[in-house]
Amino acid sequence: MKYDIAAPEPAGMVASLSSLGYSLPAAIADLVDNSISAKAANIDIEFTWAGQDSWIAVVDNGEGMSADELVTAMTVAARGPATPRTATDLGRFGVGLKSASFSQARQLTVATAVSGEWHVRTWDLDVVEKFGEWRLLHGADEATADLLDRIRGRADHGTVVLWRRLNGYHVDGVTEDDERTQKQFYAEAARAESHLGMIFARFLTGSRRRTMRVSGSTVEPWDPFLSGHPSVQPLPVEQLPLGTGSVRVEAFVLPSAQRLTPTEYEKAGGPRGWLDQQGFYVYRRDRLILAGDWLGQRGVRREEKYNLARIAVEIPAETDVEWGVDVRKSSVVPPVGLRPHLRRIALQARRRAADVLRHRGQIAARTHGDPLLYAWNVRRASDQVTCRINRGHPLVRAALRPGGASADDVRALIRLLEETVPVTALRVMHETDTSDDPEPFGGPGPADAGATEVAQRIYEAMVSDGRSPAAARERLRTMPPFDQMQGFWSG
Repeated sequence: MKYDIAAPEPAGMVASLSSLGYSLPAAIADLVDNSISAKAANIDIEFTWAGQDSWIAVVDNGEGMSADELVTAMTVAARGPATPRTATDLGRFGVGLKSASFSQARQLTVATAVSGEWHVRTWDLDVVEKFGEWRLLHGADEATADLLDRIRGRADHGTVVLWRRLNGYHVDGVTEDDERTQKQFYAEAARAESHLGMIFARFLTGSRRRTMRVSGSTVEPWDPFLSGHPSVQPLPVEQLPLGTGSVRVEAFVLPSAQRLTPTEYEKAGGPRGWLDQQGFYVYRRDRLILAGDWLGQRGVRREEKYNLARIAVEIPAETDVEWGVDVRKSSVVPPVGLRPHLRRIALQARRRAADVLRHRGQIAARTHGDPLLYAWNVRRASDQVTCRINRGHPLVRAALRPGGASADDVRALIRLLEETVPVTALRVMHETDTSDDPEPFGGPGPADAGATEVAQRIYEAMVSDGRSPAAARERLRTMPPFDQMQGFWSG
C-alpha cells in the first residue's frame, strides 16, 4: 500500500482551532469541564486587569496530573472521541483545553501537581508559528512563573490554567489606565459568571456540590425549570429509546408572572431573557450542552406566548455521535428517529404554555367589558387583529371634548396609554405572528380618510411648531406608518 503522511501544518492548525467560534464564557466553561473531571471541590476563575498584560486563570484543587499526563492533556487531540472515559469525564474530542484557550489567548500555561511536585508546560503560539513545529515548552517565562507562584500559593495538588496575551486586549493602544476597555474586561467576567451558573447548575447543588467563584464572587446556580416552585406544571416524563439505551425527556410549564415575585420573575428569565430561554435544555452527564433552543424543528420558532415552555433532555455521553455534539459542547442535532417524538413533546408543552398565558391574559387584559375601565380595545375580525383606543373612556372623552382639552387631561391620557399598552391582550389574540399582525390604517397603499385626517393634524402641529410646510411634508414621508402610504405628503 502506498501512502503519504499528510500531517497538518502547525500554524494552519492553530488558526483553525482559534476560529471555532468560542465566546469567552463558553471557553472558560470548557476549562471548568476539566476541573470537574478531576474531581475538584473548589474552582476559581480569576480575571485580573493589567492593560496589555491582563490575564485569566482557572484554578482548581482537583487530583492534578503527572508530567506525562500533562503532556497528553496539552497535546491536540491526544484522545479521540472513542477513548474510554470515566463517568465523571466531561470531555470528548481531546481538544477542548487547547481550542478553547487558543480562541482567547496567544499563550497557554498549565501548572499541575498530584502531591507537591509541580509540572509546568506552555503553548506559545508565536513560537509554534515561528518554527512551524508543535514545540510544547517546558516551564514558563519569568513573568508567567511569578504569576503561577502567586496564584497557586501553598497548594500541593490541583491545576492552574493561565491565559496571557489575551486576544483583543494584548494590542497596541490598550493601557492599564484605559477605563473603557477595563470595564469591558470585567463585564466579560460578569457574563462568564452567569453563564457558568447556568451550564454547571447541577454541580453547584446537592451532595456533590462544588464551590465555584469568579474573581471572588460565588457562582449561583440557575435552575431553568424553577424546581420546587408550587406553580410549575411538569408534564409526564418520557423515556425515548435510542440504541441500547434511552433518552429522558421532561417538559415543564413555568408559572405566569402573576404567580412569581418580581425577583423570581427576573431571575427565571435567565442570562439571555425569557424569549431566548424557551425550548429544549440538553444535558450530558449533568452538564448543560444546549440552553433554550427548539432544535431546528420545522415551524417551531421562538414566540412570546411560549416563554413558559422549557424541556429537559438527558442524553447519555455514549450517544454523542448520534446527537452530533460539537467540539465546543454548545450545539446538538437530534437523531432522526427521535425528532418526531421531540416535536410532539415540544408542541404539547407549547400549547400548555400558551394556555397559561391565555388564561392570565383573559383575566388581566379583558378584551371585552365595561368601556369605562379599559383604555384600549383589542379585537379580532376578518382574520385581522385590531387595537383601538377606547373613545368611551373618561380621559379620552375629556381630550376630545369641544373647545379642546386641558394640558393636564392630555398629560394624564398620554401616561395612561403608555402604562396600559395591551401587550398581554395582543399576545392572547395572536395565533401566529404573521398574517394577522395589526397594520396601521389598513396597511400600505393609498391613505384612507382616517389616515389622511391624522396626518393632516400632525402636519399642522409641525407647522405650528415652526417647520416650513415643505419640511413638515418631508418629515411625514419618513414617519411610520405614513412612510408606507400615499397621501398629500408624498406628492
